[in-house]
Amino acid sequence: MVYFSMLQPGGYDIIYYAYANEDFTALESTPKQLFYSPDEKSCIDADIIKKDDKYYMFYKTEGTATKGIRVAVSDSLTSGYVPEEGYKDQTDRAVEGSSVFKMIDSDKYILMYDMYVDGKYQFAESTDLLNFKALGADKVSMNFHPRHGTIIPVTESEAAQLLKAFPSEELPLLVGARAKAIRQQNIVTDAETATMYLPVYADSSLTDLDPQLVTFPGVSLLETGTKDFSSNAHSYTLSLPDGTSKTYTVEAALANNPVLDGFYADPEIIYSEKDQKFYLYPTSDGFDSWSGTYFKTFSSKDLVHWEDEGVILDLKKDVSWANRNAWAPCIAEKEIDGALKYFYYFSAAQTIGLATADDPAGPFTDSGEAFVGTKPQAIKRGGGQIIDPDVFIDPNDGKAYFYWGNGYMAGAELNEDMISYKEETLAELTPDGTFREGTEVFFRDGKYYFMWSEDDTRSPNYRVRYATAESPLGPLNIPEENMVIEKDEDNEIYGTGHNSVINVPGTDDWYIVYHRFTRPKGITMGRPAGFHREVCIDKLTFAEDGSIIEVTPTLEGIAPVTIPVE
Repeated sequence: MVYFSMLQPGGYDIIYYAYANEDFTALESTPKQLFYSPDEKSCIDADIIKKDDKYYMFYKTEGTATKGIRVAVSDSLTSGYVPEEGYKDQTDRAVEGSSVFKMIDSDKYILMYDMYVDGKYQFAESTDLLNFKALGADKVSMNFHPRHGTIIPVTESEAAQLLKAFPSEELPLLVGARAKAIRQQNIVTDAETATMYLPVYADSSLTDLDPQLVTFPGVSLLETGTKDFSSNAHSYTLSLPDGTSKTYTVEAALANNPVLDGFYADPEIIYSEKDQKFYLYPTSDGFDSWSGTYFKTFSSKDLVHWEDEGVILDLKKDVSWANRNAWAPCIAEKEIDGALKYFYYFSAAQTIGLATADDPAGPFTDSGEAFVGTKPQAIKRGGGQIIDPDVFIDPNDGKAYFYWGNGYMAGAELNEDMISYKEETLAELTPDGTFREGTEVFFRDGKYYFMWSEDDTRSPNYRVRYATAESPLGPLNIPEENMVIEKDEDNEIYGTGHNSVINVPGTDDWYIVYHRFTRPKGITMGRPAGFHREVCIDKLTFAEDGSIIEVTPTLEGIAPVTIPVE
């Protein structure tokens, strides 16, 4: 059965159907009406799937204020379709070209639709074909980007026949590695050079690694088992369905960057005196157009091994005044009335909130209103958002300072209670035209250091610069050479920005914590690279005069740190 939409003269699109002949060269009869929208609006891009004894037709509505994917259900394939209530796509972006399919050996169905303005797809999951939940980008992998596509399953033998009939130099013949020692998100396969890079977790052995390589269906791997990857790469011979062979060179290396699995960004970090652990507070990333609504934290004793402490603040559950765009938090640990308290400042709905807790992993309680809800009159620079807070406690006198801004850098001294700032100290500190966002302030060896991000988080050139000052509120002195970290094209590391800095207590060892585009896919993603980011840590070093030596971002990251025993 062939079904399609056709525009009526002076009317709207209706879905028709007809049967093809056995040779699939012609239709057997004149097309008949299959479905029309009861509201007499256009319906296009139909896709039908059968579940139990019912047929579910997914289609796109046209000509209404709210356009999207709907579903109509019938007991018959060719008649009687009744629309269900509501839209089944899980985005407010423009969509078309729905395709629905059932997962193999599962009761789950996937609805896929083309977000054609954004140049990508979204996938949503359901078990009843009526209620859907969007899948995170980490749940879906695509090595191509068609438009208005559809999905069909093929058997291994069919895949082998296709590969034999349509050989392609652009098709990766090695498509993955199953070993738990390998970071799945960051495997790099290059079909043109016939190479594969395997990033390996800390504490995993390179001397006796069995990567458990995965081939394209129909391709056979002639070498398997354990190999020593500690000093050199290894060659693997692949047998293709047409009887030819191809050799891939596989390299495995320690990769402590990124430090967290999945997509996270805008990392804030502290060392908690309460339990002698580091805590990392990132933006939960991977959501379309920065639409995440919750914050998590992670703890570590050595900056390498991180434990997920779970969600510490959910805008939709815990915050009454904002329910969107959970971004770029910061935190301070301070003693109040003889007890350590935690003050968590966060971006939400393009304003800044404040939540407090008795422990670094929460639970956190929101203050009930925005901490900074409007731009103060003292900030003269036009435009920009009220986001990206930073909090700094001066080790010299214990005073706390608060900074924020996108397009401008605002700063003020906090009151002792940490829940308000001194209006009379408010100042605009914007260093120069390179400032975009992401202020970070710390103190070392008599100097106050101010860092910020330049360019846009969607740009491969997103990077960090710095200035110094003699006080927490400036004025700022900008060195002639003030780059802190930027992209490394040779290693395909891009978008290195929005950082924090941590000092290992009792030492002069410093580290920069930042995000980058997800690697290797980020550089090819376009705009979505700006919300598919990964958190990394590298060593931060200083020259004798206190100037910062530019950091080269790495794949291997840092070795575990040790806190000196007092």
